[in-house]
Amino acid sequence: MTSDVAKIDGDTPTMRLLALLEVIAEKDQFFTLQGLVEETGLPKPTLHRMLQQLEAAGMLQRDGDSRHYGTGMRLRRLAETLLMNNTVHGARHGVLSRLVEEIGESCNITALSGNEVLYLDRVETSAPLRFYLHPGSRVPVHASASGKLFLAQMPPAQRKRLLAHVTLERFTPNTRADVDALEHEIERVRRDGYAFDDEELLPGLLCIAVLVPGSKGRSNLGIAVQAPTMRLTPERAREFLPALQRAAEAIAAIDAEAAPGNSASA
Repeated sequence: MTSDVAKIDGDTPTMRLLALLEVIAEKDQFFTLQGLVEETGLPKPTLHRMLQQLEAAGMLQRDGDSRHYGTGMRLRRLAETLLMNNTVHGARHGVLSRLVEEIGESCNITALSGNEVLYLDRVETSAPLRFYLHPGSRVPVHASASGKLFLAQMPPAQRKRLLAHVTLERFTPNTRADVDALEHEIERVRRDGYAFDDEELLPGLLCIAVLVPGSKGRSNLGIAVQAPTMRLTPERAREFLPALQRAAEAIAAIDAEAAPGNSASA
């Protein structure tokens, strides 16, 4: 029950409504108010009010008996439109897939989200030994190769402000769990233009990452390779940098073409 309640947790009413929609989107049949109460543990009046709001917005609709709910036309159209128009994600995924084919290891696209690194997309290697990290996963900024790249872009005052509210947890003996050690590493990242996670988050996992070039200098996209240390050493990982940088440039070109005001995207 606790995990279900957490599904519809949120800091604002809007976030709680979105979380409830995520629960509803997993259903392949009509549902009732009482069924949601039992599934989520939320008070019946609270859920009734939330369902009313979603119904009024066209996101849900009632079945003929008025007791059962299903997805509304507006929500279905939103999902269909997203699938039809989300060519940027599909194009990026194609670049990622080709990169995995070229180097033979798992690759992912990341972004900075608050004080964490968010996995936007990931393609797994076919090798039998691998670490499973799915899109939507979040990892700490200080123990991530992409996270160090995002930190290295920031002015010192901005980075200091962010790290002041982050617990630099030590996940392995290699984790840089104090600010001075992390700042020293960030200097190296800024100089070299790439970053490692050398068993800093998970024992036995090595990662190398570069930034996707941004149109205005700074970037909030990274692309990375991850593999077990028994297959990938830092020296071997550096050999992947040209392929990583080509993929990063390809993603930057996709994003530039899709940017508002670009005639090519019209």
